[in-house]
Amino acid sequence: MRIEFSKALRPLVAVAGMALASLVAPAVAKAPELAMLDGLADGTWVLHYRENDEHEKICVRSGRELIQIHHRGNKCSRYVVDDQPNLVTVQYTCPGVGYGRTTIRRETPRLVQIESSGIENGLPFHVSAEGRRVGGC
Repeated sequence: MRIEFSKALRPLVAVAGMALASLVAPAVAKAPELAMLDGLADGTWVLHYRENDEHEKICVRSGRELIQIHHRGNKCSRYVVDDQPNLVTVQYTCPGVGYGRTTIRRETPRLVQIESSGIENGLPFHVSAEGRRVGGC
């Protein structure tokens, strides 16, 4: 059975059909924000800074500690710029202290590449580091 609509009604029927389709279309599930960081192995990580060949050990519990390696311990607001399965970029602001933008690329759950830059206490900084899990905290 075929229903014919007059030319005047066709646009209205098309709009009504699209509206109905949007109501019954399945909802797209959204992954948790910064899930890649949650998938990193917890424990002691060594950060190897490329600029000066220095090393630093930090305890990683959630992976989010790697976002603010230059403003560690400060209360900062964060804005997620990019959130992909193996790469995240987060911009953050720490009132009275500075701000930064960090990109973390996961190679494995125990190895990441970190690029971070911003301002800390009025001075610019740029960090390029490799993070590697070396043991428990």
